Amino acid sequence: MKPTLRAVAEAVGVSRSTVSNAYGRPDQLSPQLRQRILDTARQMGYPGPDPTARSLRRGFVGAIGVLFTSRLSYAFTDPFAVRFLTGVAEAAERHESSLLLVPLPGEPAGARKAVENAAVDGFCVYCAGDEEGILDTIRGRGLPFVTTSARPREGDRWVGIDERAAARSVAEHLTGLGHRRVALLGHDVLPDAPTGPLRVTDVADVPHPTTRDRLAGFADAFAAAGIRWPELTVLTAPDNTRVAGAAAVRKLPAGVEPPTAVLACSDVLALGALEVLRGAGQDPRPVSVTGFDDIAEAAPAGLTTVRQSGEDKGRSAAALLLDPPPDATTRQILLPTTLVVRTSSGPVPRS
Repeated sequence: MKPTLRAVAEAVGVSRSTVSNAYGRPDQLSPQLRQRILDTARQMGYPGPDPTARSLRRGFVGAIGVLFTSRLSYAFTDPFAVRFLTGVAEAAERHESSLLLVPLPGEPAGARKAVENAAVDGFCVYCAGDEEGILDTIRGRGLPFVTTSARPREGDRWVGIDERAAARSVAEHLTGLGHRRVALLGHDVLPDAPTGPLRVTDVADVPHPTTRDRLAGFADAFAAAGIRWPELTVLTAPDNTRVAGAAAVRKLPAGVEPPTAVLACSDVLALGALEVLRGAGQDPRPVSVTGFDDIAEAAPAGLTTVRQSGEDKGRSAAALLLDPPPDATTRQILLPTTLVVRTSSGPVPRS
């Protein structure tokens, strides 16, 4: 028969709460009594109070959830996601908290269920597609959350960058170099759309907030240069990977004037585009390519991109969740970005 907390208490001659304190609140006991309880429990084969039940009684679990819009492996393979998680983990360690990675299925019902079933004290929402629906589910549980995109709702906690302004800066760099015939490359621009060129009536129709803001920033710069949204080629990739970025660029239609520049919404997509556009048998005239994030692989590839710190974003997000400042106005953090110009961008080639 499995030993119980009651049995240990009777064997030592103390109350059940005293045995519980030996595990959960050792400061309430003398070192000698606590050691006697633990020794007796070990001899009887008692493993200690059930951690789930104990966390429910305390009112907290000791873990924060990190929500991803994609499969779990994304957290370990996407370079920027890895940097973000590193920052989150550093802050969690300081607060003696652990992490639960929660991938969100594509369908809304599955995503809601994942959030409802996660045993956590709060959430860091990283790259959630149906962000509004996810946040409503979290609010329904009464748990705190921090997003990585700016939120208009007063009192919400977020750590982000001005995505639209940062994207506009890299597009303005290209318009200054004379580029007018360009392709914009994003991940999952519209749900279930096939890889390659995509007709998007309005950038506001793009559901993912990060992709939408970056495409809007690109469009702002080209609009200022006299190029309207319908004149811009939009390419969609099914995943945020090099392979997907390369596949999208390969789908550019033959027999038409190719773009002189490709503006990608992430570095990994841009690196995939570079592999195709610099590959054997391609037009010898260089096509400018830009990215976003400045991951470690960007510099060796000479990629022009927007730099943001994934570690700072992760640390700040976890700190806001675990130890929020009392003043609500300081619970919204706008991090800086920098345009980094390298060799992948240049003037429009002469005919």
